[in-house]
Amino acid sequence: MSCSLLEFCRLQELKTVRDFLFHNQKTEPVEDANETADNELSWDTSDWESAWDKEEEATSATTLEEETMEQSEPWLQNCVVSLSPCSDLLVVAHEHKAVFLSAKWHTSDSGKEEMALAVSWTGTLSAEEGECVSSTICIPLASQKRSSTGRPDWTCVVVGFTSGYVRFYTENGVLLLAQLLHEDSVLRLKCRTYEVPRHPGVTEQHEELSILYPAALVTIDGFSLFQSLRACRNRVARATAAGSDVIQPPPLAYKKWGLQDMDNIVDHSSVGIMTLCVFDQMKNASILGGFNASVKGNPPAMSQYVTVGGGPYTGFYYAVEGSSQPLLSHVALAVASKLTSALFSAASGWLGWNKNKNEEEALQKQKPKVEPATPLGIRFGLPDSRRHGESICLSPCNTLAAVTDDFGRVTLLDLARGIAIRMWKGYRDAQLGWLQVPEERGDWDFSPSASLPRRHALFLVIYAPRRGILEVWGMQQGPRVGAFTVGKHCRLLYAGYRLMGVNSVTSQGWQLHTQQVCLLDPSAGALRTVNIPFHLALSDKKSERAKDMHLLKRLTTLLRNREVDPDTLESEAKNVLVEIKHPAIKKQALESLLSNKNVPVSCLTNITCTLHDALKQQDPEEVDTALLQLCSSQLKLLQLYTDIQQLHSAAEIEACSETDSLEGIEDELSSVGPTLQRYAELTSRPSVTFVQDSPDSPLSAQAFLSLIECTEDGELKVIRGAETEWTQLGNFLFWGCLCGKRPLHETCETLQQAGIRPQQLLSLLLSMWLHREKEVLQKPNETVRNLYTLLIALSNMKGAVEESWDPQSISPWWQQVRSACIQSHNAAAALLAAFVAHRAAKASISSRADSKLQSEWETVSLELEQWVVCVRQLEDVLVLQTLLLVPRPQGSTGGAAAQCSVKTLLEGGTGGVADSVSKWVFRHNLAPNRLKKILQKKEDKNTDDTVEAGEEGNVVNEQSQEDTDRTAESLVAVCQQFPHSLSPDLLFSHCCWEYVVQWNKDPEEGRYLCWAVEHLKLVSSPHIQLGICTMMWSTFIVKRFSAAAFLIEKVGKAPKDRLCRRDVGMEDKAMTCFLGCCVQLLQILAEVDSAVDEVSAPELSVEEVWSGAEGPASIAELALEQRGVHYPLVQHHCLLASLLHAAMTFSLKVKPLSLFDSKGKNAFFRDLTTIQLMPSGDMDPALVLLRQEFLLRVLTGWVQAIDDPFSSASGAGSPSLPCSDPKADWWPSLCLELGSLLQVNPDILRRHLVCELYNQGLDLRAEEVMLEVEDKDVLGSQLLVLTGQRLSYSLLHSEIQTQAAMELLARLPPTLCTWLKAMDPSELRCPLVPLPQTSRLVSRLIEILPENHAQYTLALHLMEAVDVLNTEA
Repeated sequence: MSCSLLEFCRLQELKTVRDFLFHNQKTEPVEDANETADNELSWDTSDWESAWDKEEEATSATTLEEETMEQSEPWLQNCVVSLSPCSDLLVVAHEHKAVFLSAKWHTSDSGKEEMALAVSWTGTLSAEEGECVSSTICIPLASQKRSSTGRPDWTCVVVGFTSGYVRFYTENGVLLLAQLLHEDSVLRLKCRTYEVPRHPGVTEQHEELSILYPAALVTIDGFSLFQSLRACRNRVARATAAGSDVIQPPPLAYKKWGLQDMDNIVDHSSVGIMTLCVFDQMKNASILGGFNASVKGNPPAMSQYVTVGGGPYTGFYYAVEGSSQPLLSHVALAVASKLTSALFSAASGWLGWNKNKNEEEALQKQKPKVEPATPLGIRFGLPDSRRHGESICLSPCNTLAAVTDDFGRVTLLDLARGIAIRMWKGYRDAQLGWLQVPEERGDWDFSPSASLPRRHALFLVIYAPRRGILEVWGMQQGPRVGAFTVGKHCRLLYAGYRLMGVNSVTSQGWQLHTQQVCLLDPSAGALRTVNIPFHLALSDKKSERAKDMHLLKRLTTLLRNREVDPDTLESEAKNVLVEIKHPAIKKQALESLLSNKNVPVSCLTNITCTLHDALKQQDPEEVDTALLQLCSSQLKLLQLYTDIQQLHSAAEIEACSETDSLEGIEDELSSVGPTLQRYAELTSRPSVTFVQDSPDSPLSAQAFLSLIECTEDGELKVIRGAETEWTQLGNFLFWGCLCGKRPLHETCETLQQAGIRPQQLLSLLLSMWLHREKEVLQKPNETVRNLYTLLIALSNMKGAVEESWDPQSISPWWQQVRSACIQSHNAAAALLAAFVAHRAAKASISSRADSKLQSEWETVSLELEQWVVCVRQLEDVLVLQTLLLVPRPQGSTGGAAAQCSVKTLLEGGTGGVADSVSKWVFRHNLAPNRLKKILQKKEDKNTDDTVEAGEEGNVVNEQSQEDTDRTAESLVAVCQQFPHSLSPDLLFSHCCWEYVVQWNKDPEEGRYLCWAVEHLKLVSSPHIQLGICTMMWSTFIVKRFSAAAFLIEKVGKAPKDRLCRRDVGMEDKAMTCFLGCCVQLLQILAEVDSAVDEVSAPELSVEEVWSGAEGPASIAELALEQRGVHYPLVQHHCLLASLLHAAMTFSLKVKPLSLFDSKGKNAFFRDLTTIQLMPSGDMDPALVLLRQEFLLRVLTGWVQAIDDPFSSASGAGSPSLPCSDPKADWWPSLCLELGSLLQVNPDILRRHLVCELYNQGLDLRAEEVMLEVEDKDVLGSQLLVLTGQRLSYSLLHSEIQTQAAMELLARLPPTLCTWLKAMDPSELRCPLVPLPQTSRLVSRLIEILPENHAQYTLALHLMEAVDVLNTEA
C-alpha cells in the first residue's frame, strides 16, 4: 500500500464553463473527425510546439495548432475557484461572472455509480458598477433535523468583491445577504469550523469566518452567521412562495481589526484562541513593558492571526479576547432608519403628503455606513526585506503553517514558537494543502497503545505547476513519501474546514466523509484526491508494516518476471509469505500469487500448503481466522482441480447400463434426422472467433479458483459470472465425459465429494452442452448416450431430486433442465437434451413407481406431460430456426439471422412465429406472388427462376437453383409445423406490416411500401384487411401524405427533389411511388368496407402446445379490434391521393387542395373512422373548370408518355414499379372515373383524349376511344382542324415539296387552299403521319359529320385531296 492519486469525480461541460466566463476569447472549434468530446479540453502542447519550424507554421496545421494552444491556455489559473469540503459544489468565477457546478450521480458504461459535477447555475454576481469577484468559498451548513443531525443540509457560497462587499448566495445563485464591511478590495476569505478535540485539555475552537482586506481583518462569529444564513434562506423561501418582495435582513455583527506595522498583506490565517503559559506571559510583558512591567495573575485568552506579505515577510498578531466589542452601531442605525421611514410613510398617508421618488432613490443608492477598524499592532514577525509572501496554508492541527513566497520557496512555520523550521526550494507559484491521516484500525487494535487515542499523521501536499508535479511530504522533518506527474494547468483545492453549525453535542458519532485535498485537472475533466496510508509516516526501522510492504513488493516483482524457474519461484514465495507478519498483507500476497497465470498448479499447491501448515503451528489466539480459512479453501479447490485433470481415459469406458430406457430415442432422432442434418449444414458455416473464447481453450487454475468459492460450511459454490467463463468451467468438468475420454462415474463421485451442489453441476453441464452444439451434432449418438448417463448420475446425487417428490407434481430438478432448454437459442442441442432428459425423467419416475402398478399400467404423471409439451415445442423451434438460418441472397437487405427459442416465441405472443417468418421473408427479398405460390404448393419448379427474376430482380443461376428449392421446402415445412400460427392470412398480415415498418425506416425504398400493399391484397379476410389498412394509414401514411399534399399546394406544381426530402423525407421519385401506394391502399380500404358486412370475422387460433403464449397480440388480432371506416371520407382521400399521384407522375402544375371547396378541405387528413361533413350538391363552375383543365393535362401527359421510349418513373436502367408507371393503360379510365367524381363531363375528356392520340400519331388507339364519344359533331370539328394541319404540313411545310404536291395545291378549290394556308402544323407533336392513316381519319370524319354540317363540304374536299396524294404516292 503506497501513496496513490485516485479519481473520485468527473467534471462535465468544462468547455461550457470556459466559454461562458471568457466569452470574448471564444473561438470556433476545429471540425476534426478525431475530436474526442466537446466538453473536454485539449492537452498541453507547450513542450513540443517549440520544435516546429517557421516554415511548417505556414502550413494548414498552423490553424489547428493555434486553436489547440488557445484551448489549452491556463484559463483556470485566472479564475477564482472554490470547492465545498463535501465535494458536492464547485464555484468557478472570473471578473463579474460565475458558474456553479453541482454533484449528480450517473451509471457508467461498466455499470458502476459515479459522481459527476455538472453546471447547475450560471450568471453575473456583481451588483455594483465595475466590481469583480476577488475571492470565494463554499461553506456547507449542518442540518438541524433529528434524522440527519451532523449532515450537510445546504451549501452557502460566500463571495468577496473588489468593492469591499461580501455577499452570500445559495447553491442556485439566490442572494441571501450582502454587506459592505470595509471600503477596499476583499483579498481572501477563510473559514474555521468545529473539530472534535483529539486530546483532553486542547482548547475548543469557535467557528469563524475571516475576511482579509489590504489593511484590515474582519471576523464574523460562526454561530451567529449560521443562524443568520438559515433565517435568510427561510425568509427567501417564504417570499418566493408568497410571490412578495424579500425583506432586507439586518446586517451581521463582526469584529474589525486594523492590522498595523506591515507594508503590505496578501494572505492570512486565523489560528484561533490560545492561552500562554506563565513563562511566555512574563517574557512578553518584559519585552513590551520593560523591567517594571506588571504581570496579571491569569494569562488572558488571545486570538492569533498570522499574515504574509512584505515588510515583514510574516507577521504574528494577537488580539486579546474582550478588547473589542462587536460592531453593532450600524445595526441600531438600520433599525432606527426603518422605524423612521415607517413612521413618516404612515404619517404621509394620514396627512396626504407624497414623498419625492428622487429622494427615495438617493437614499437607496447611498452606501451604508462603514465602521472604523480597531487598531491591532504586530507582536513580532520574520523580517526579510527582499522576500514577499504569497500565500499561507494552516494545518488541521493549528500548530503548523506553510508559506509560499516570490523566491519559489515553501517555508514551514511553527506557530507556537513563531519560527521557521523547514524550507523547500524550487517551487515557484506553488499551491499547498494538508492531509491528516488517522491510523488504520487494524494496526491500532493490535498496537501496544490501543487504549490511548488513535494517532494521526500529518502530510504536506505541494503542487508545483511549473514542473507539473504533485508531491507529498511527511511532517515535520519527514521524507517525501509520494510524487505524481500531473498537468501544468491544474488547481490544488484545499478547504481547511468542514461543516458549519456542528457543536460538541451534534458531532457525537459523526462520520461525515470529506475530501481534504483535491486536484482539479481541467485537461481530463476530473477531480482527484490523494490517498496516503498512515504507515508512510513511520520510519522503516519501527514499522513492521513497511517491511511487509517491501516483501509484498518483492513478491510482485518476482511474479512479473516470466523467466524465473518454478522451483526458485516456489522457494522465494514460501519465504516471503512466512516472513510477512500482518495478516492483511499476507492475505494480499496470497491472493496475488493465486491470481497469477504464470505460476504452475503444483507450485500453487505447495506454497499454499506451506502457509497453511505455518498458520497451524502458531498460537490459535494469534492466528487470523479469515486467512486460515482462505488457505484451507484454496487448498481444497486446488486439489479438486488437480483430481479432475488427472482423470484420464480409462481402459474400459463404462457402457450405458440403461440401454432399455434409450431404446426409443433412436426413433426420435431418426424422425428429426433430416432437419438436424440441414440445421448442422447451416450452422457449420465458417465464422470468426477469438482464441480465448473458444471452448477448447484450457481452463487455467487461476480461472478455476475465481469461479468457485468455499463457503463456511465447507461446501463449494460456483460463482455465476460471465456466460463464457461459466461455459468454460462446464467444459472443463464434463466435456471429456461426453466425448468418452474420461470416466463418467468417477468424475461425478469426485465432484460430489468436493461438495458442489448437484443443481449447479446440472447448470454447468447444460450450459456446456448447449454451447458446444456443433461438436455435439458431429457425433449425436455417442454424445447423447453419455449425456444420458451423466444426467442419471447427477440425478442420483444426494440433494438432486427430493425424496419426498410426488411424481404427480413438477420436480424442480427436471424443471431446471426444461428452463435451460426453452431459453436456449441452440435449437438442436436443446432438443437432444430434451430427448435425453425426457427418457431420464421417465426412468426415474418408473423406478419410484410401485412394481405391481408398473407391470400392469403405464406410469402417467404431470412431469411427463410437461416433457411431451417441451419436446414438441423444441421440435417446432428446430424447424423454425432451420428456416431462419438459411442465408439470404447476395445483395438483399436485412441484418443477421434471427435467433429464436421457446421462451422468445412464448413471450412474443400469438404472432411471434409469424413475426419471425415475416422478417425472414423481408431478409430474403421474397416477392408476394412467389410467397403465395410457395404457400399453395403449386408453383412449377421450372418457372420459379423466371418469376424471381421478374419480380425480385435477382439473377438466379443454376447453382442456386437447388438452394432455392430447399428454401421453399424449409418454408413449407415450417408452415406445416405451425398450421394455425402461420395460416396464409396471418403470415401475409405480418409480412405486410414488416414491409411497411421497414419502409418507414427507409422511405427512399418505395418497393417496400409497394410490396406491403401487395401482401395486403393477398389477405383473404376483409375484416383483417380493413384493420391493417386503418392501422397502416394512421400509423405510417397519413403524416407523410398530408405533408406531401401541403407541399404540392404550397409550390403549385410537382416539387423538386430538395423540397421533397425536406418536407416529406424522401426524394421526388420515391414520393411518386408513395402516392401511388396511397391510392391503392385507400382503394383496398373502400372495397373491403363494403365486403365486411357480407363475411363473418375469422376466428384466430394457435397450436395446442403454444397456447400458453403470453405477450403482444398478433397483427391480425389487432386488426380485428379496429373500428369501421366512413366510406365517403375514404373515397374523398382516395380522390386527393389520385390527384397528387397524377401531378407527381406527369410533373403538372396544380394546387390540389384548391380543387375542393371549404368542406372538402376541412375533411382531409381526419380520422377515417369519424364522420365528417362532406361536400354535396353542384360545385362552383369555376372550380369544375379548374378540375377539368387538370384532368385534360393528365390525359395529355399520359399520351406523351406512352409514345416516349425514354419516359419512366424510375429512370433508365431500373424497372418501374406498377404504382409509378406513367405508361400504364389504366390512366384514361382513372381520369374518367375522377371526372365523374369531380363533376366534370366525361365526354369532354374522351374527345380530348381522341384529339391527343391523333395529335401524337396514335390513330388506332384514337379510333378505339372514338367509339365511346357521345357528341360526334364537336369531335368532328376538332378532328377536321387536326386533319387540315396534317395536310397543310404535307403540302406547304414539308422540307421536300414534290411537283405533284405543287400541282395538287394549284388544283385545289380556293376556299380549301386558303383554309390550309391558315393552318398551323407546329401544333402537331407527330406531323409525319403516313397518308393512309390520314385518309382513314378523313373517312371517319365524313362518317361522324352530318351532311347538313357547316364544314361537311370542306371535309369532302379534304377527302379528294388526300385520295389524290395517296394515289400519286
